[in-house]
Amino acid sequence: MSAEKNGSLKTARTTVRRLPERGHYDREEVYGVLDAGFICHVGFCVEDQPYVVPTSYWRKEDHVYFHGSAASRMLRTVAGEIPVCLTATHVDGLVLARSGFHHSINYRSVMILGNAALVSDDKEKFAAFQDFVDYVLPGRWPEIRWPDEQEMKATSVLRLPIEEASVKIRKGDPKDDAADLEMNVWAGVIPLYTVAGDPISAKDLRTGVAEPAYARNYRARGVSKAAIGSRQ
Repeated sequence: MSAEKNGSLKTARTTVRRLPERGHYDREEVYGVLDAGFICHVGFCVEDQPYVVPTSYWRKEDHVYFHGSAASRMLRTVAGEIPVCLTATHVDGLVLARSGFHHSINYRSVMILGNAALVSDDKEKFAAFQDFVDYVLPGRWPEIRWPDEQEMKATSVLRLPIEEASVKIRKGDPKDDAADLEMNVWAGVIPLYTVAGDPISAKDLRTGVAEPAYARNYRARGVSKAAIGSRQ
């Protein structure tokens, strides 16, 4: 089931039915939500039993990659190119309305449907490991020990094309009923942020090994003031 020819990733399966005004289908919207995080959930079925597994991911161009142990049931099953559903969500704020019914959450979420394929070429697989490290922590790859042959064999990498997807976003104030607006009850948004703390050195770190700037100055993904509004 292919997406529309105008560049949209919208299909019948990805069309947002509930509150359709929150749905977005442009590639840039999808990439923006994906690139704000690195944890997703991959849904698939094995013998009619649904499973949803959390895992880390990264995007490169028009594909999402994820990896794990070669012995993983999820990766062994998905590598057979069965249909999967990959989702990622960022919580941006708690929405406190005057009524219990209209309480909500500000969020950004992405859903991708497709068939994931195993990355079997060794050069592409090695490059994927580098892409993953660079995606999560730019500047780290040149300093670390790179994976050896045994570690490469023990790890599977899968590639999912971004061809059928949607983004759903909720932002802004509570949506209270007009009859409730005069209530003497506070209403508004409590913003939620993912914030990186100060790095903590490993207990067995050699004396004299300095804390790298990319760790000291790390900024967490997923923070979007535009998505939740700023306090003015």
